[in-house]
Amino acid sequence: MLRAGARGLLIASVLLAVACDGSKPLIKREPERPGPFPAPDRPVAHIVSSRWSNEEARDRLNEADEVMDKAGIKRGMTVADIGAGEGYYTIRMAARVGKDGRVLAEDIVAQVRDTLADRVARERLENVSVRLGMPADPRLPPASFDRVLMVHMYHEIEQPYEFLWRMRPSLKPDGLVVVVDANRMTRNHGTPPALLKCEFAAVGYRQESMSDMPSAGGYLATFRAVGPRPEPGAIKACRVGVAVR
Repeated sequence: MLRAGARGLLIASVLLAVACDGSKPLIKREPERPGPFPAPDRPVAHIVSSRWSNEEARDRLNEADEVMDKAGIKRGMTVADIGAGEGYYTIRMAARVGKDGRVLAEDIVAQVRDTLADRVARERLENVSVRLGMPADPRLPPASFDRVLMVHMYHEIEQPYEFLWRMRPSLKPDGLVVVVDANRMTRNHGTPPALLKCEFAAVGYRQESMSDMPSAGGYLATFRAVGPRPEPGAIKACRVGVAVR
């Protein structure tokens, strides 16, 4: 007869063999995607560059300060810079929020992320973190951000409904999403304001403001998450060309 310890080892060995033989796992994993999410009824612009314009030209137009002023970014805030690219806004927001604030800069291209991380280290920005995001998931920590900034990148998101759905929990109760984009069709690297409003509304965001932003080549819109987050299957895709109320 096998002693209790030996029996335990035998059972564990058998279970391990079963788990590794290519059959169904003993412990079922939760699905990684809560979908299905609807596909957007619009073309998606390809990422062509990590730079929208050179920094000197943007500063001459006072772009960053105007955007941060209209977005209400202040000292001590925690801000996410999504699609940070070479870090034009990351660097300037780090100065704006100060040592008591935080900036999380994110990009989905590993090489761009690494280049920005080098810049942050070189400039000794201790209040900035740099990380790699996913195309449909910003992977932001929950209830953490006063502002989430997306500048000239929203039209490059292939699955906007899933992206916005996953982003919602990262906002603080009074947090805002700030979008800067051009008023043109997505295939031409912009987002019509009515389409932007519709896609955000489909995931439970309310538009708080919309203003022209010539210095940034388009407009600035802010959104707040309201009510419960909808189930992915209940999200209705916006149709391009249909009026948004």
